[in-house]
Parts: sequence; C-alpha cells; structure tokens
Amino acid sequence: MEQLAWLAQHPNLGAAISTAKSLSDPVARLHETARLAAYRRDFTLTLRLDRLAQLGIDLLARQGQQAVPGFTSLRMAVLASHTVDHLLPGIRVAALQRQVGMSLYLAPYGLYRQALLGDDPALKAFAPQVILLALDALDSPPSCALYASAGEAEHAVQARVEELRLLWRQARERYGAQVIQQTLVPAGPALFGHFDALVPGSPRALLERLNAEIRRAAREDGVLLMDLAWSAASGQYGDGLADPVRWHQAKQLVSPIWAPLYGEHVARIAAAVVGRSRKCLVLDLDNTLWGGVVGDDGVDGLYLGQGSATGEAFLAFQRYAAQLARRGVILAVCSKNDIQVAEAAFEHPEMALERSDIAVFMANWEDKASNLRRIAEQLNIGLDSLVFVDDNPAERDIVRRELPQVAVPELPDDVADYPARVAAGGYFEAIAFTADDSARVQTYRANSERQAALGQATDMAGYLKGLQMVMQARPIGAAELARATQLINKTNQFNLSTRRYSEVQVQQLANTPGAVALSLRLTDKFGDNGLISVVLARPDAACASDELFIDTWLMSCRVLGRQAEQAALQVLARHAADAGYSALIGEYRPSERNAMVAEHYPQLGFAQAPNPDPASTATLWRYPLAAPSDFNHHIEIRHD
Repeated sequence: MEQLAWLAQHPNLGAAISTAKSLSDPVARLHETARLAAYRRDFTLTLRLDRLAQLGIDLLARQGQQAVPGFTSLRMAVLASHTVDHLLPGIRVAALQRQVGMSLYLAPYGLYRQALLGDDPALKAFAPQVILLALDALDSPPSCALYASAGEAEHAVQARVEELRLLWRQARERYGAQVIQQTLVPAGPALFGHFDALVPGSPRALLERLNAEIRRAAREDGVLLMDLAWSAASGQYGDGLADPVRWHQAKQLVSPIWAPLYGEHVARIAAAVVGRSRKCLVLDLDNTLWGGVVGDDGVDGLYLGQGSATGEAFLAFQRYAAQLARRGVILAVCSKNDIQVAEAAFEHPEMALERSDIAVFMANWEDKASNLRRIAEQLNIGLDSLVFVDDNPAERDIVRRELPQVAVPELPDDVADYPARVAAGGYFEAIAFTADDSARVQTYRANSERQAALGQATDMAGYLKGLQMVMQARPIGAAELARATQLINKTNQFNLSTRRYSEVQVQQLANTPGAVALSLRLTDKFGDNGLISVVLARPDAACASDELFIDTWLMSCRVLGRQAEQAALQVLARHAADAGYSALIGEYRPSERNAMVAEHYPQLGFAQAPNPDPASTATLWRYPLAAPSDFNHHIEIRHD
C-alpha cells in the first residue's frame, strides 16, 4: 500500500536532494526543500529533506517572515505517551510543503501531565502556539471492571475525558495555544469477538465510547482533532499502527514506514491553524467531470449518470465536488473548450453540478497555466489557494512546472477513485465550519452580480448608494469567534499587520481590559457578504494611556472599493471614544502580499507617528478622536 499517492513521482528525488545540499544559503535551501517536499517520498527521503531544511527553519524561527519571505513560522509542542521522535521530521517536511516553517518542542516521554499541570520552564520558554497531545489507548484507559454496567462504564469514560479537558484548559490559559488532540487507536484484540461492542466494560467498547466523548468535548471546547482512530479504521495506515512488536520494542504506536503520512496529517491541521489551507477546487471538464469530449460527442453522447459504471463514477465525483462547495470550497472550471459548448454540458439531465455552482468558468483554447492565473485574479486569491484536477497527465505536469504554487494531485487511472484521492490530499483541511462557509458560493455569485451592476453604472456614488449597504457591527463573542479567527489566519492582502492568532488568543485579546474587538458584516441588495472585517485594538505599553493601539485590522477583498474601510473606521472610532480613548494608533507591517494597504492609514486621515523601534520596518499612524470627522461612505451602520 503506497502512501502520499496524491503527490507526483520525482524522476530521482534522492539525487535532487543531493544537488540541493550544495546550496549554501539557508533560505535557498528552505525554498528548495519546500519544492521537493511536494513529491512522493518515503521515510528515508523525508529524513534527508528535514536535514536539508533545518538551518532555514531555524532562521525563520529567529527572524520571522522578513528573513524568509513567503513562509509562516509556527511553534508546536508535542506531548506524547508513545514514542514520537521518528515522526517529527515528517511533520516538519509536510509543513514546509504548505509554506510553514515549523519549530517543534518534544516533551520528555510520557510526561504530558507534568508539562501542562506543573511548571515546565523549557515549554514556557518555547511559547508554543499549538500543542499536540499524542496519546495512545494503553495510557490511562478508563478504569472499570470487565463486568461493569453501562452506567459504571460511562462514569469511567467521563472521568478520563474530564482529565483531558483539564489539560486542554491549562494549555489555553498558560500558553494561549491551540490544542490538537489525537484520538486513540485500538491496541489489543477483541475479547468477545463481535459481541465486544455489547459489553460496556470491554476494552474495545470503552475505547469507542471514549473516542466519541473526546470528539464531543473537543467540539465544545474549541479543541482540534488529529483523528488517528478514524484514519486507522479507514485503512489509511495499513498495518502500520499499534503493531505489537514495535510497541513492545520501542513503544512506537506509528511505524517509521508510515511517518510521512502521519506527518502529513498533523501538518495539514497545524497549517490550517495559520490559514494555509487551500480555498478553490479548479476542475477540468472532458474526462474529468464527465466521460467523453463534449465538443466531439455532444451532450447526449457523454458518459454520465446511471446506466454504466463509468457514468456513475463521474457522477460520484461531481457529487463530491458539490459537497465541497456546500462546505465552502470555491469551484472553478479550467478547460480547453468553446465556452458555449462547455456550458451546454451543464444542461445534461444527470449533472450533479449546476452552472451556478461554478464561481469562475474559464473555457477557451489558451494554456491552462495562464487561465489558472486569471481564475486566481478574478477570485482575488493567491495561486497557492488553488487545487487543479485534470485527467491529462501532460496538463498536470505543465501546470506543476509553470505554477508550482498550485496543488495538482496525481490521479488514479479509474475515475471511481478520484474523490478518495482528492480527499486524501487534505488540501481543504478545516478548523471550523460556519454559516458563512456554507454560503460562500452564493457570496461569489452575488459578487458577480455586483460587478455586472458596476459595469452598467454611470457614476460611482450612484452605484454605491444603490447597493443599499448595511454594516452590522458587534463585539467578537462566542458566535463570531471561529469565523473571525478563520479570517485573521486566511487574509493576506488587506491585512495591516498579518498577525496570526488562534481562537484562544483572539478570545484572550477580546477579554483584555480596555480592548476593542469587532466583527463587521456587510449586506446589500444582492445578498449577504458575510463577515467582511475584523478589528482588534488594545492598550499597549508603547502608547499613551489614552491611545488605543490597532493590533489587527483586516478586510475581505470581496468588498474593496465599496467604502467599507471608512465605515469600519467610524465604528472603531465610536467604540474607542466610548471607552475613553482620545486617539487611535495604527500600525502597518509590510509583508510579501499586503502592499495594497500600504497607504491605508494616510488615506483615512491618519498622520504618521514616530516608531520607537528603529530596527522595525513597520510604520505607525495616529488618528485623533477629539476632532469631528467626516466619514465619507454610503453604508448604514447598525450596532449590536
């Protein structure tokens, strides 16, 4: 059973790694490692890639994105009850594939309780942003007799879950860290055969109930799951988990052979925490969404739907894409076709996807790399947000070569396996699911209608007034926390500081005395734009006591050009004045991708202020609240 099958095969990855070792610049090595990590690799090649990148990861950890543009630094502590030393290289390499330079801290074997409940100076100095609790089923199982009643078994399970919840709380309160809890893999044979599940005190029944309760508690407490139990049940690790020989010899729950896959599973969750999941699935059409070539075979000649195994397989892939759209993944089309012919295929009676499900429909005879660039531009997202699915190996290779930022899964020969292959790649790993996510397709559709209306408008003021925009402003609370954190970690362009925070950190900042934490939604006559802006402002030691420091200000690029910035400033100014402040202090920290907001503060009337840190590249801006301001916009503001 081959792992990482969605990654392309390199003709000679070992030789490429050897060549990369000649690079003396740590940054160049890091970029080359990230590129090579996108190819299929085993345990040994993963170790070599990890060693190749180490100096670059250390540099990123010390000096940040300014030293290594394009990468995000992340600190993760691994607290485990089983041996995980051999798994760490796979985590780091898989993170690099997602442009995340991950520094790892490994607590002493088995001492996860002591690390979180006691005073661990090393862990405190490391200051983890993410903590992975990698536990096994043999560590502190629920304690009850084999003949225990259902009530007694439930009591034992709840006692263990409450202990875990205490550890989760300690991780949040002490370190402000996002917790990832690993679920528990069965480690022993059944005692009663198929009757095991009907005996409440049997080890298998207890473990199944414990995992279910861990999932419930994690959902309630904002803890993420590394659901190793589900992965094991679906056969993703073959026989590489809980092998008794490796367990008794080295307490290894995960075989070294499967370390690259384990690293992938952990890294994709951690990368999602800092907004490095993909956003858009771009689909070829002929022999990808349906069987046949619509330009040659006609709509009626396509293989799609009931009546043939091939047609049903294509239909199943369409249904999977439609489900992704319903959870918030943007769908686009990139096909070599006449657009009228391609769109006509969506009238096929068995199509699961509708034309309206597609946010951008790019069908022409130009090269696909150019069309993918246009898709990213129209959606106002980066190329690193795209996943391109095409049945043609030649087209896949061209896109990988021309646009290495785009993820291009290697596909199996049979379309019946397409959904599983795309899912296995973990491109769209989520850390939250909100109503705004499920409405994303409608949001992009409404945005197209706005653009069409703009094209017909004769004056901008009339167009903006005619949109009938309403901004809903409310403090960030439990209902807004997940989506606000998601936006903080995903927004790169309209983001003044590009600071990344976990839900725990956002909540802590919002609860800081004197802080202002705002979520802003925008609706208009075309529909709901959803949460479009997050503003986090707080007192700061470098500012005067009557000045409020704007720690984070970001906005969805979907609403650019609609005066939402002015309306957001009006909301912030009111909240700051009500809290007793006399001025706002804004900070612009330049990054690789936020140049578009370099003039944001001066355009809103802020005056530049001196930066007390001469080594900083950030600029500071001051906005007095005492003088009456003219907020020029056509947006009605409503406060909760």
